Amino acid sequence: MPAAPAASTSPPLALTMGEPAGVGAEITLAAWTRRRDSAVPPFVLLDDVDRIEAMARRLGWSVPVARVDHPREALPRFAEALPVLHRPLPVPVEPGRPDPANAGAVRDGIAEAVTLVRQGECAAVVTNPINKDVLQGAGFVFPGHTEFLAELAGGEGRAVMMLACPGLRVVPITVHIPLSRVAATLTTEAIVDAGRVTARALARDFGLAAPRLAVAALNPHAGEHGRMGDEETRIIQPAVDLLRAEGLAVFDPSPADTLFHAGARAGYDAVLCMYHDQALIPLKTIDFAGGVNVTLGLPFVRTSPDHGTAFDIAGQGRANPMSLIAALRMAAVMAARRGATAP
Repeated sequence: MPAAPAASTSPPLALTMGEPAGVGAEITLAAWTRRRDSAVPPFVLLDDVDRIEAMARRLGWSVPVARVDHPREALPRFAEALPVLHRPLPVPVEPGRPDPANAGAVRDGIAEAVTLVRQGECAAVVTNPINKDVLQGAGFVFPGHTEFLAELAGGEGRAVMMLACPGLRVVPITVHIPLSRVAATLTTEAIVDAGRVTARALARDFGLAAPRLAVAALNPHAGEHGRMGDEETRIIQPAVDLLRAEGLAVFDPSPADTLFHAGARAGYDAVLCMYHDQALIPLKTIDFAGGVNVTLGLPFVRTSPDHGTAFDIAGQGRANPMSLIAALRMAAVMAARRGATAP
């Protein structure tokens, strides 16, 4: 994972509260306490000040909280206090027990963070974990963050999910659908679109002039010439050929069981995977605590911890903040690189 920039003259990152009954508050508090030894870049939290202070007291952590009225106030305050843009919640929060009455505030916080970034008040959006069931039960119509962020982008770009850790980047082509529907949902067009977005993002946001894309086969042994499935020849290889015709360095579909060992990973910069677990199992095996969810293809930078709300341990101080810290650091580096390459 790249190191965070040393300077703090850029706008702060905008960090959302996520699901208030989850672990977002405590990993945020823990990230701030590690701001020096883990090189955490300055951020401003969009949250309920009373909730954050109550969580610090509950955990017995000495974290001063500074209520700020504008993101610009976060930079001079960050070294000595956790800066919070106060956004009161409708109902009190009990860790581990989500209340749909707070879902609107969660949704509005994400939208406000995007607005702050697009207005130049913040450098990037970093989102704490949400709970899709709670949000959808309150009328949220999107499958998750990625689709909502694409809507907030107003049709600019195409949102693609990438998961990243030191040594591996993976892009699932199909995401939150049953495994039984993957083969029927997979299309050449979807693979081509994801490949284009990934290659552009690796160049723009990660500084890779000529990114190399590996492609995971869907079937065992890459289908064995059709004996174990024909999706490789019928859907995936045509996508590879189209991407190559555009000048991108893309490898033929490879059996997934040989694609993720250390030697194989040295030969590519990212992998296009055909379904959710094909991408996330190797990444979480390599770095369960430090993976980052990155939304590629948007007109703003967005990252997130690669884990959920963890209701079972919420409010206990046991949640590992390293994925959030990695997400903050990656967002700062990506935003700085975009700023350096802007016309």
